[in-house]
Amino acid sequence: MDELIIVILIMGNTLLIFFVVKYLVGPRRIDTLPKFLKEGNTQATIKTALAIIARQPKNVEAHYYLGMAYLAEHRFSVALIELKLVSQMGVIGRAIPEIEFRQTMAQLFIRYNQPEEAIKEYLLLIKLAPENAELYYQAGKLFVERNRIDTAKYYFYKAAELNPHDGRVHCELGSLLYKEQRTQEAKEELEKAIRVSQHNGQAYFYLGKLLKDAHDYATALQTFEQALRSKEYRIKALIERGICYIALDAMDKAIFELELAIKTIGDETHPDSLYARYFMGACYERFNQIDKAIEQWDKIYGIKKNFHDVGNKLVQYADYRYDILKDYLNYGEDQFLTLCRDLATRGMGFKVQEVRGTPTGSDLIVIEGNAVADENNRDIYRLLRFYRIQELVHEQGIYTMLEDLKRQSIHRGIIVTNSGFAQDAIDYAKARSVELFDKEALLKLLQNIQ
Repeated sequence: MDELIIVILIMGNTLLIFFVVKYLVGPRRIDTLPKFLKEGNTQATIKTALAIIARQPKNVEAHYYLGMAYLAEHRFSVALIELKLVSQMGVIGRAIPEIEFRQTMAQLFIRYNQPEEAIKEYLLLIKLAPENAELYYQAGKLFVERNRIDTAKYYFYKAAELNPHDGRVHCELGSLLYKEQRTQEAKEELEKAIRVSQHNGQAYFYLGKLLKDAHDYATALQTFEQALRSKEYRIKALIERGICYIALDAMDKAIFELELAIKTIGDETHPDSLYARYFMGACYERFNQIDKAIEQWDKIYGIKKNFHDVGNKLVQYADYRYDILKDYLNYGEDQFLTLCRDLATRGMGFKVQEVRGTPTGSDLIVIEGNAVADENNRDIYRLLRFYRIQELVHEQGIYTMLEDLKRQSIHRGIIVTNSGFAQDAIDYAKARSVELFDKEALLKLLQNIQ
């Protein structure tokens, strides 16, 4: 009997010691987690937290510190898993700093492209800390990404109200207002951003665009030069500077800026690279270097066929792909008039009496090769008109030719063009004294004189 009592007492004491140890040691092990984490001892934090979770799977604090330790080790995916469990179990009433926790969650959601979840966290944070301007700014950025512009502006204006000296907020507002074409308001916000921070590349970039749109190219160039210091906006600023130089008819400078942009990007498929090539093409087109323009459009078309009007440009300037037509289209006036004389004499068998340049090509007064020029016999004269244009010749072109024939007392005319004739022109010329030579006919003439 005495032995039984002793055994019972021993078992009772053992149970008592177990519960006392569990009561005393358990909390102490939880208390060590923030200490380990603060000291940077992530391995001890993880080991201890896992041991606690093995005994108490729903211990919220253990999951929280485990997640934060994973985060400190840049193990972001497992950190998010742990912190999501914390969010599901709830942090209210726990020994967890809720604001820090929700800010961490928001950043992880952004990292893993879950903007809606990140927005929810920031809206909860704003309720917890309504005077924190940074929270409104971050929420505004997320709403911009979701294209909810009016909501984004609300949060940016609130952030500006709480902290008027945050240049980032004024810059975001200025950018949005620029895109809405609210020019004056955008300018005010962007200038505020620059006053606060002299190194805000985004603000300089959009202010430069405002100035460019207002045709103040000189000031725009200076402003874009400031944006070049920003790694994020350097490429875009180079392209915009190229566009400004095109508008100023400074071809060499425009090409320099655009080629530098392409070289800096490196990746030919990058959208900014395509834009730089597009404006290089526009520059070459403006200065009538069509073969070089086509070279740029070809490169764009090979990467993205539906990029702006590149496909139409290549169709419009298809003639330039024929080497035999390049001289016809690219020659200066003196060389072109010489070529037209050759086409008339060697290509068509006429004798040339007069050659003169026109805004769209040239006009030649000619007679048949075996005819003898006689001012009293105007029947033998022809008005030979060469066009070098990209658009089709329409009915009006035939009508103008007939009027010129009448004015000069010449009975017949010939129109030669590198483009072609619209159907209304073909129909109008059928019963009249005007002969039409389209691109194919011109090609044959050029081949003949070669």
